Formats: sequence, C-alpha cells, structure tokens
Amino acid sequence: MHAAFPFTAILLLLLLLLLLPLSSAAAGISYSDHCASILRDPPLLPSPNPPLLIPKFLALRHAHVDASANSLNKRISEIPTSLSLSCHKAYRTQKDAVFKIEGTLSLAGVGYSRNRTRRGLRLVHFRPPRIPVTPGDAWNSLSFALSGFWDSVSGKLCMVGSGFGRLSSNHVVLKLDYLNSSNIFNSLVNGTMESIDVNNEMNRDPKLISILGVNLRTYKYELIDKEIESNEFQLLDDMTSVSLGLEDLGQNMCTYIISAGIVDLDYKSDCNSVNCNFLGRGNGNFTPSVMYFNQIECLDGGTVRFLLGFGDLGHNGYGLPFEPNMTLVSEGKWDGKKRRLNMVACRIFGDGDEGFVGECLIRLSLRFPARWTLRERSYIVGELWSSRSVNESGYFGRVSLSSIKNKNAIAAGLTYEYKEISNAKKSCANKMIQKTEEGKYPGPLSPDMRFDMFGSNKKVKDLWGYSSPLYIDNQPYQLSSVVGREAESTWEGKQNLTKMINVSYILSLATSHDFRLSNEYMQIKSFEISAEGTYEIGSGHLCMIGCMDVGPPKARVGRNISLDCEILVDIQYPPLNARNGDALKGTIESMREKSDRLYFEPFEIFASSVYAGQAKESIWRMDLEITMVLISNTLSCIFMALQLLHVKRHADALPMVSVIMLIVLTLGHLVPLLLNFEALFMMSHNNVNVYFGNDGWLEVNEVLVRVITMIPFLLEVGLLQMAWSARSGDGSQKNLWISDKKVLYLSLPMYIGGGFIAWFVHLSRKSYQRPRIHHLGYKQQSLWGDLKSYAGLILDGFLLPQVLFNIFSDSNVKALNPSFYFGITFVRLLPHAYDLYRSHSSAWSFSYIYANPRLDYYSTAWDIIISVGGLLFVFIIYLQQRFGGRCLLPRRFRQRSTYEKLPVASTA
Repeated sequence: MHAAFPFTAILLLLLLLLLLPLSSAAAGISYSDHCASILRDPPLLPSPNPPLLIPKFLALRHAHVDASANSLNKRISEIPTSLSLSCHKAYRTQKDAVFKIEGTLSLAGVGYSRNRTRRGLRLVHFRPPRIPVTPGDAWNSLSFALSGFWDSVSGKLCMVGSGFGRLSSNHVVLKLDYLNSSNIFNSLVNGTMESIDVNNEMNRDPKLISILGVNLRTYKYELIDKEIESNEFQLLDDMTSVSLGLEDLGQNMCTYIISAGIVDLDYKSDCNSVNCNFLGRGNGNFTPSVMYFNQIECLDGGTVRFLLGFGDLGHNGYGLPFEPNMTLVSEGKWDGKKRRLNMVACRIFGDGDEGFVGECLIRLSLRFPARWTLRERSYIVGELWSSRSVNESGYFGRVSLSSIKNKNAIAAGLTYEYKEISNAKKSCANKMIQKTEEGKYPGPLSPDMRFDMFGSNKKVKDLWGYSSPLYIDNQPYQLSSVVGREAESTWEGKQNLTKMINVSYILSLATSHDFRLSNEYMQIKSFEISAEGTYEIGSGHLCMIGCMDVGPPKARVGRNISLDCEILVDIQYPPLNARNGDALKGTIESMREKSDRLYFEPFEIFASSVYAGQAKESIWRMDLEITMVLISNTLSCIFMALQLLHVKRHADALPMVSVIMLIVLTLGHLVPLLLNFEALFMMSHNNVNVYFGNDGWLEVNEVLVRVITMIPFLLEVGLLQMAWSARSGDGSQKNLWISDKKVLYLSLPMYIGGGFIAWFVHLSRKSYQRPRIHHLGYKQQSLWGDLKSYAGLILDGFLLPQVLFNIFSDSNVKALNPSFYFGITFVRLLPHAYDLYRSHSSAWSFSYIYANPRLDYYSTAWDIIISVGGLLFVFIIYLQQRFGGRCLLPRRFRQRSTYEKLPVASTA
C-alpha cells in the first residue's frame, strides 16, 4: 500500500499539471465579459438535454479575413488569410430561439513551402507521367476551441475560446451576424474576431480583424426563379443536341464543374471601345483572364450556389482565395430541356467594415459539351453577359467561358469526334518512317502509351513535359494502370486484327526560358498541344496533327483565341523489349513556311520515362547488381585478409610487395567511395528521379554497399603502411626502394600518356560525334567522367607495377598470396564478364550500380581486352614467383642483381 502511494501521487501531480493550462486559460476569459452586451447567456434546459445532431448547424468555409489594419498575432500576420468555423454541438436553452454552440475556429494564412526530396540512388522513372505540381506548398492552420450562444431570430452569434497547444494563452472572441435563413441579397455573414493575450500585461488590448463569409443555412432561391420566368435565358442558341444532360455526367453536377478547374475568359467585344469590366472594380477597363468555381451549395435536380472568383493566369491554377473585390455571388438552376445551367450573379460591395450583395446584373449560362474535337476539349463552355442593354449604364460586352482543355474525360456520355484524320494521314504519308525493329509494341490502351519527355530545337535547349492519350478510337484512355491493363486485354481480344487506329493526345511542354514563336507573337515558357491522328500497332508509329493556342492572355481581349493547327507530331515508340539506347523519339514541327509569323523551328523530343515492363526489369537487375557489389566487396575483404595473413606468416614476403602496386589499389578503391559520398551529399537537382514503390530496404542495401566498400580500402591502407614500415626500418632495403623507383619512372609516364590519349579521344568524340542519346537524355560523357573510366582501367591492371618490380628486383619470393593476386583480379574481371552478359541480354538498364561505365571502360572489345590482359598478368606473377622475376626475359637479361640478405633476428 505504501509502495502504491508515491505512484498514485505522481499520477495526480501529472494530471494536475496537464489541467493547469486549461484551467488558467478558461479563467482568463469569460463569455459574460465579452458577449453580454450582444447576447446574454440563458441557462440550458434541464437534463436530459442532448446535443442537436444537425450537420453544419452553423458553419463558415474559407471566409475572407481582413487583418490589414490590426494584426491578430505574429503567427497569423501574413495576408492572404481565411477563416473556417465548424460547430460540433448545439444545445437548446430556456429561451426558445437561443442555442448554445460549441465548435472549432481555424485560421489559415501563414504560407510555407516544404521541399521534400529523395536521394536519387535507387529511384526508377516509371513511364506514367508525373502530374506537374509545385513542391509541397501548404498553409499553416491555427485552431481555437470556442463556445457561445446564437440567437436564431436576430442572427447574433458570440463565442469565446482559447487556442490549442502552444496557443492556449491566446484567447479569441468571435462575433457574427448569421441569419437563420437568407436569400442572395443577405447571404453574406459579417463579423469580427478579437484576440486577447491575457498573459501579456503590456499587450492586453484586443486586436480586431473583420470577417466576411457566406451563410450556409436555409437558403431561398428567389432571384433565379424570377429571371427564368422573365425569359432572360431563352435568347441563347439551342445547343441541346451537342450537350450532356445530368444523367450523362455519371456523377454530381457540382463535382463535375469543380473538377473542370480553372475557366478561361474570352472577351468577344473590342474592350477598347466597349466596357468589359463586369466586376466594376478598379480604374479603367479591368479584364481578368480566368474564373474558378467555389461551391456553396448543390441540391438534387441542379439547383446550385457558387462563389465565382476571378483572377489572372499568374495564379497557380488550383483555386483562388476569396477576395470580395474579385468575387461574384451566384445562384442557378438546371434547365433540363435546354441542357444548360442558368445562373444569375451579383457583385459584393463594402460599407465600412461590412459587406453586402448588390447589382445582380450578370447572367451566366453553362453547358457540358457531349463531343470533344481537336479544337474543342473543355468540360464546360458557356457565356457571361450583362442583363442591361448597350445604351444603359453598367453594360459590358459578352464573355465566352471555356474550362481548361485536355483533362482526362470523366463524363459517362462524353465522346470524341475525329475531324483531322484525313489531313493527318496525308501529312504523315510524306514522312519518312524509319525501319523499325521487329517485336511487340505498346498496345493502344496500355499505360505505356503515356510518357514524360524532353527535347530541344535551335532556339530552345531545355524543353520538357509529358504526353498522354485522351481517347483511343472511341474509348476514353484510363489513367489507372490497373484499369488500363484490363482495358488493354479486352482490346487485344476484340481488335487483334486492327493495324491502325485513331487516337487523340495531349502534349504539355515547358522550358526554363522564354522563347518567341515570332516577332509578332508572345514569349512563352509553357504550352499545350492538342493532337489527333493514327497509331500503327505493328510498328509503334504515331503521327498526328496538333493545335496550339497562340497569343498572350491580353490578346484574348477583343478577339477570339487564336489556334495554330498547322503542327505535325511524329513519334516512334520502341519495342517493349527494347534494349539500352532504344528510347522513344520523335519530332514536333510546324507545317508552315519559314516566312510565316507562326512558324517555329522543329523540336526533337525523346522519352525520359520507361515502359512498365522495363521498370520491373530494371528493378530486378538493380537488385542483382547490388548483390554482385556486395559479393565482390566481400570477396575483396577476404582476399585482402588472406594477403595480410600471408605477410605475417612470411616475414620475407612483406618487403617484396611493390609499394606502387599498393598505392594504385588504394587510390582505385578510393574513387568509388568518393562517388558514393558525392551521390549521398551532392546529388544534382537536375537528375530526373521518381519514387517507385517502397524502397526503404534498397536504401539499407546501399548503406551496406558503402560500408563493405570501405573495408577493403582500410585493409589496403593497412597493408600499404605495413609494407612501407618494413622497408623503412633500416637501410638494408635500399635496393628494393630503387626497384620501386624504377617501377614509378616507367609506369608513371605510361599512366600519364594513357591519360592524354583518353583526353584526345574525348575531344575527338566531342568534336565529330553528336551526343549519344540515352533514355534519360543526352548522355555525353564529360572529361572528368572519361578520366574516371581511365582510372578504372589502371586499376584493372593493378598487377603491372608488381610485374615490373619483380623484373627489376629479380625476386622469386612469394610476396603475393595466390588467393590475393588471382582473387583480386577475378573481382576486377567479373564486372566485365557481367557487362558482356548485360549487353547481349534483353534486360533494360535504367542505371548502373555494378559494372558502372563511369568507373571503367565497358564494351565488348574492352571487356575482352581487359579480361585477357588481367589473366595474362596473373599468369606472369605465377611464373615470376616460381621461377624468378626475369624468367620470361631473354637469357642475356636474366643476370641476377645481388644484394646483401640479412638474417631475420629471432625474438626467442
């Protein structure tokens, strides 16, 4: 019992410490002190009084917060910022219209970027293209627990509370005018939030920010009904036959609209002579270029409410913040007969610290195209216009709406109509199709049809992007690899006799530098090409006609968006069993005359991704190569250990080991170690790396490779130190130093001369050959890379200094253990034997871990030459240690040079 007392006391003390911050925070602020003047707190109904289980009883989503005048807190002082309120519980009180509310207030506004990079040592670039997303942008959110009361008659809401965690000393008072029911004119929620820091005696004055949000409670659709009754939308063209109905979408209409993303605005009038500023904001004729939908409410049958945000193309394209000056409040209803969504929109005005809705003079009509073509590939198209006549104040010119093109089709009833196939066949007939290899090419519905790419032309050297099918014949291309494989097997079963099929594609491209299509047209950094044409299954040849939007965003003001459809896209897919160097390649070229203002220099493109099967083969091969590296380094450790044991047992052998040979071995092992550390700490950000599955265990193997590579290096350093010390004990080994100097004088010019030859070969290859195309880019070996390969050649012939030393010293002492000179040679020659296998196998290579061309010369000729040379050195060492160092020389050169041999002193 006494033993349990301290334990119980400790638990109570910890519980007290945990509750202290909460109690002090709660004691620091009270509802009566801050809300009594607005709404007194009536007592709750007597028990039982369970909370009302009404979802979204009171809520705000991404409300606008104006903190420009008073900063709430250093943590949330950055603009833009938004506020969200969610109520978890609501209790009835003894006053019928008043409810007690408990909820959470979240404030977002501190922008930060989090760059998450992975080491690129074992990452495989799989063919399905990456979605281009900016690295890890996020908003830091601060949360507060609030409680208070809401009067459903007057709409007054007042809540108090404190922050979570480190914000427990930060208290807030929330005051809102939140009506129980609303229409479009009183649908905005106005309010304030005060921040009070009770722990800071010098800073107890409340900091005030204003709030503007949208009422999410009962809403009355009144204005849109009046506009429909007045036949406002009946003058629109009848597009029923080419539009989808709600039943054709296969999903909720609002979900379909939101998935369309950003909508482009095309001003049909000349904005220099006609007002185009439908927002009525700013000075002059302000014309935003994009619009986005922020859903407020979506009811069955197609009754909707949206906030329509407007901005410029400079935004990230993933939604715009709620800025009242750039936002319209709208409501709409679906017209089933005309297959349109008709909407009326109103502007937001400010009166002091409060916002209100007015001037509902804007009309919108949206429809969902039932067919896509080369020139039109938008989920949503429509119009925005003024309800006033041309001569009335507030009139503005019509604006066409079209969502961003080339998003993968998700509507069940959407089809594709090919209109340029005849032109594509005619243009492609003039192309010289290269003779392709025999083999199986990607099926039309397989994931291998999409790819990442890079390219260049005379003006642009660093083009990159991705390409993906949209429709294969009349079937939408599936993004999912699993669905794609299932569809592919179905296609092969039904269409196995089809040789050529119609396809439509999207090519999205970007570059790090602006380039100009012509003197008249804009400078651009990114562009998209919509394309359609034919794919020949038997040869892997894809040829298409492409269209590209041209002209800067401001060119869209006052005239239609220009389309250049005189573009030819020619792509050759490699076989599925392609070997190294056989990568997808093609061209994007203008079919216009060079004098034409829209002509551009042809782009040569190459794939920077691989087939799914190649990626799997590459993973398997890299696993094998890691195992080979581990085995080779383990054998090197064993052979070095046997040599150390040999020189300890035979004291006369250690001085006869060539120091130059040991230096070559030690420096040779140092190179891969340096490269590993370079890969670990200095990985270039230009490398193309994509995560392929869970490779944590692969990283463990990489660490093992480094550790085991370090061990032979340390053993060689130890052997070098022992050999050096054995000769430096006294002056009796002077002749041996002389022999090693002769080895140095003879081998050093050979090594330097070979280095110059490697340099000249590098220069000649650079001058007379175009860069060798690699599946990830132009793979032109640098001078430093060629010198590292030459260093590997020197290491392959590590026995040369020992052969020369044996000749100069004319020694027949067994200085080297047979397991050492044969074993290390075997370890050095094994990568060349593996390279011969690798070069003649069908396995695809993504990267080199074992038999790395950066560390040695690898080709069929070099593999044979180096292997024969290494075995020759082993044979010579064997003969020298048995018959004497000069046994292979002519008799007149075999005269033995004598030196005094001192007996080894016994320690007994």
